[in-house]
Amino acid sequence: MTRRPCTCLAGVGARRTRVARVNAMPIAPARYAVVALALTLSLASCGRRADVGPVVVSGIGEAPTLGDSSVGARSPNDRLLVDSIAQGLVRFDAAGQIEPGVAQRWIVMDDGMSYIFRLRAARWQDGRPVTAEDVVAILKRQLARNSRNPLKPFLTAIDSIVEMTPEVIEIRLARPRPDLLNLFAQPEMALFRTRPPGGSGPFRLTRNDGRIRVLEPAADPDRDPDQADDGPERNVWLVAEKASRAILRFAARKSDLVSGGTFLDWPLLRIAEVAPVNIKVDPAAGLFGFRVTNRSGLFASKANRAAIAALIDRDTITANLAAEWGATMQVLPAQLDSAAPPAQPLWALTPVDQRRAAAIKTITDWQAQQSAPATIRIALPYGPGATAIWGQIAPMLIGLGLAPQRVGPAAPAELTLVDAVAPYDSARWYLVNACQPCAEDAAAKINAARLADTLAARAQAIAAADVALADDSAFIPIARPFRWSLVATRLRDWQTNQRAWHPLNRLRRDTN
Repeated sequence: MTRRPCTCLAGVGARRTRVARVNAMPIAPARYAVVALALTLSLASCGRRADVGPVVVSGIGEAPTLGDSSVGARSPNDRLLVDSIAQGLVRFDAAGQIEPGVAQRWIVMDDGMSYIFRLRAARWQDGRPVTAEDVVAILKRQLARNSRNPLKPFLTAIDSIVEMTPEVIEIRLARPRPDLLNLFAQPEMALFRTRPPGGSGPFRLTRNDGRIRVLEPAADPDRDPDQADDGPERNVWLVAEKASRAILRFAARKSDLVSGGTFLDWPLLRIAEVAPVNIKVDPAAGLFGFRVTNRSGLFASKANRAAIAALIDRDTITANLAAEWGATMQVLPAQLDSAAPPAQPLWALTPVDQRRAAAIKTITDWQAQQSAPATIRIALPYGPGATAIWGQIAPMLIGLGLAPQRVGPAAPAELTLVDAVAPYDSARWYLVNACQPCAEDAAAKINAARLADTLAARAQAIAAADVALADDSAFIPIARPFRWSLVATRLRDWQTNQRAWHPLNRLRRDTN
């Protein structure tokens, strides 16, 4: 039996499609519903098309909205959209490495205390040139006193941002930071104008219809004149939807990429017919574990916190979800910029049987002095992956005579799950995010690392803080963050990387 080729989007790719032509001109409000319906029917009725036509991307989550990161953290789909239309001074390529954005080139001077960026001939979406004055104003807004940009706590070493010429800016540091470019490549530091909202590319948003965002390449004065004409093949349709729908549509060959997969939705792949070649897991670096958010009752005692950490069966938790997901007992994934290897908790140095016996005795002795089983609230997000983790941890706590209670991700709790990819390779990011709260001694040492005047002093302070945090047992590490995608073979430039970040302009060779 032969499969009939899909023609609804193949024809779109062969000519400059009606939809693509419509994208280039205004549409009366009454016709928006017609365009949205046409897009939806195209997505829902075709099998995998040939390597022509727009790249269809399913972003797991709610429909993205454009906004400035100075107002607070953004959702994964928000970050993907803003990265697509508003590049920063630098940005990440497909491999998670730094590449030029609005900055054409840069130099680092004065022993790492000065970064000088020369801007290229970029233009805002309205056609106006991007100037150093524009860039300085936007960056200062992200670092202003009232800014709630989530990266702001890691940019306190910036002393000044100044316009040197209309094409050159300088960022002066009070303390050296060799990892600064990785922070400036994050979507939170995108050069996004609020009035009118937009950026300088690499895409421009041409349609915003319900859950569908249509992206076309932005005008770029530096673009290779020999590059192919902007046809539908260079466009991206970003579709926001639930993981279950995204997986099923990909399995039915109606999309090219499912982006934003986490441990929460991984169990759904077991019931979907997706070829192994299309399933990609990033070697993501970051934190995945439980933060002790209420240090009263059972968790007021450092010995009790350490006992709970020692009793959690990390290997079973990770193996039950995915064979390729490795467990860990330490906060830092590697030495990074610390002066010493990652600190291990004391219980990790003893044999498993002795460790478990000592931990059980600690908890049961404490519980025997209580009038009723202690309630342990565990804040977990919603999804089958979180339910699987709950199914592993709850029986263990019940067996100790405790009363575990699952609560929502934002509810008050004794333990709160943290699942975050590290934006850059500094041990301080891990320690800051694990220490919320932690002992005063550990917090003071983490802050000393921030204020260190030299890289050597910073490394020593980080090592001391790592030891103090491990001793305090304020964070219970489980594993690395688990990030997955479904990727069609037509997306030849897509690559796994430790940032788990996949820019939409780095998917196909002919869209670069």
